Amino acid sequence: MLTEKYIQRFRKETPGTDKVIHFNNAGSSLPPQAVRHAVINYLEEEMTYGGYETHEKYAEQITGTYASIAKLINASAEEIALVENATAAWHAAFQAIDWQNGDVIIATQADYATNYLSYLHLQRKVAVEIKVIPNKESGELDLAALENMMDASVKLVSITHMPTNGGLTVDAEGVGEITRKHGILYLLDACQSVGQYPLDVDKIGCDMLSATGRKYMRGPRGTGFLYVRKSVLPKLTPAVIDLHSAEWTGKATYSIRKDAKKFENWEGNRANTLGLKAAADYILEIGINNIWERVQHLSSVLREQISQVKGVTVHDIGEVKSGIVSFTVEGKSAAEVKTYLHSQGINVSWTGVPNTYLDMTARQLKEIVRASVHYYNTEEEIEVFTATLKEMVG
Repeated sequence: MLTEKYIQRFRKETPGTDKVIHFNNAGSSLPPQAVRHAVINYLEEEMTYGGYETHEKYAEQITGTYASIAKLINASAEEIALVENATAAWHAAFQAIDWQNGDVIIATQADYATNYLSYLHLQRKVAVEIKVIPNKESGELDLAALENMMDASVKLVSITHMPTNGGLTVDAEGVGEITRKHGILYLLDACQSVGQYPLDVDKIGCDMLSATGRKYMRGPRGTGFLYVRKSVLPKLTPAVIDLHSAEWTGKATYSIRKDAKKFENWEGNRANTLGLKAAADYILEIGINNIWERVQHLSSVLREQISQVKGVTVHDIGEVKSGIVSFTVEGKSAAEVKTYLHSQGINVSWTGVPNTYLDMTARQLKEIVRASVHYYNTEEEIEVFTATLKEMVG
């Protein structure tokens, strides 16, 4: 459990909390000083001694990033690839699958736009079919329906763990039980859940997992990682290779490396890599279970308080809710709400139909405001947030 003493320490180590009420952690969290120092110190050494030379000096620490991330999700370092963002990670896995005419992709109603657009884009090249798991009335996935959808034509089950809006936490473990039973590839988009939820890839049963550094991990922008289960690595062929992911062995021959680094390329932002390591280590020090408990508490308080404001409607669904709180304000567009709150020193974001088309249209929503809390936020900030909403609606 995170006591008040710890919360004050985390806020002291996050200077941005003195400037803003940051309820946009699902967009990009405020990094702690440990991340800032890791990035800036490395850049200063690059400026002074050169990029390659600095990389050589910090090679051990850079390599340690894989172990830190692996520990965070209960994987091994050889199952981790470092990439520039969650989209790159997700696509590296998705495009490495040997797609054939007649293959079926099973997705969710709350899938993020980038993922679903990729299914549609694939259909221009290969005759794949997209099927969507129906939801229960509560918003939860209907796992019995998923079980009935399983047959020999299913190539991939692709799940967005915590959708970009709606507060939903999908039963990723329940999905994993079904995919393992049928031997189906399982790709989990953990873009919003890594850093707030206790991810255990063995417990979940996913074969691949994509994540970003900038959201709940509190790492630098332009960082992300891909996890690929060791037993699945031989089944996937990268869409792009270079001299880091493969070796030129003869005039007309080459060999692709065996670990997850086959999804990387040679060049990368080493300063940001160390920033990502610092972010992962910071989470490990605090304890992801402590973080998840705190996030659930704060988001529950936020939902309860703003739902009592006249004209405010909370639109979250599901039995287990994340740190993402989605709402609308009667008579105000989502952009207007965001702009007003920003003018009062409060950061939020908003999304519309194109971000999660199936989910938004099914729930007859055009747009929502998204307030997303993290463990360094406070109940006092929620009170200010709620009071500011009341002032806005009059």
